[in-house]
Amino acid sequence: MGDLYLQYEYILAFAQLLLAMLGMGTTLRVIDFVSIAKMPKALCVGLGVQLVLVPATAAALLWIFDLNPGVAVGLAIIAAIPGGTTSNIYTYFAKGHIALSIAITSLTTVACLFTVPLILKLLMTSYVPEDFSLPAIKIAVETTLAILLPLAVGMAILQFTPNIAAKISRWSIRASLGVIIIIIIGASSSGRLDWDAFGVYNAVVLSVFTFLLMLVGLVVPKLMSLSTNDIVAVDMEVTVRNINLAVLIIASLFPATNAATLELGNQALFTVLAYGALMMAPAISLILGHRYLKNRGTKTALSRTYL
Repeated sequence: MGDLYLQYEYILAFAQLLLAMLGMGTTLRVIDFVSIAKMPKALCVGLGVQLVLVPATAAALLWIFDLNPGVAVGLAIIAAIPGGTTSNIYTYFAKGHIALSIAITSLTTVACLFTVPLILKLLMTSYVPEDFSLPAIKIAVETTLAILLPLAVGMAILQFTPNIAAKISRWSIRASLGVIIIIIIGASSSGRLDWDAFGVYNAVVLSVFTFLLMLVGLVVPKLMSLSTNDIVAVDMEVTVRNINLAVLIIASLFPATNAATLELGNQALFTVLAYGALMMAPAISLILGHRYLKNRGTKTALSRTYL
């Protein structure tokens, strides 16, 4: 299966992202974008953390720690990508501000057409071969085809055939998760994922990065006096990244068929998938913690009402 996976890695990565974004699009309406104007402060804080502080955090870690070039590239890609559909779902589970979460995801997804190439250029240059040229136009085209186009199609489905939108969303996301599983199995069997090569040191640094993102997503909105619901939405957007897009970028920039950058791509892919697993811990903690506070607040309010 490994050899077969190597031949179709890019197609699989493209397909799983397209399916994920189609599923996300069928949950969005134009009014979701219009409602952005009603929450300018929270939205600006969320965008600022996503587009400025997350890359800055990654840059600080890359400066402090001596990382394997592939791991450093993976870290840079994680910092460059926006949040994904999962962050919206988790915000809903955590009883956070779901409209704010969707607004941040939507805007950063559209903006990533420009921000991803820029952030990657700033963070990756020192870790790739001297003759490596970041194909900004290619990234922009792939982003349009795999993200913006299916997002628009999904929104059109919801607008004109709302009776089937939920079913399409559900099955698109399930299919996307299925393709991710195929990618993990295929990458493992092909040698793309090697725990021994990744090592404990890099795993610790990646764990520190995950924790710092969660911390930044909590502290900065708190300092800006946002509501608890808004803080949950922002933190979930910051912590839960669009791993689907990261996999596509790696498959595009460092294809398994290119021997010159094979090891770099292998380490970057392992880093991205490892982060995808690590980010579950802060996300679940946030869901459980905020739901507990919400329930306790409700019980307190009820006790005051009947006393």
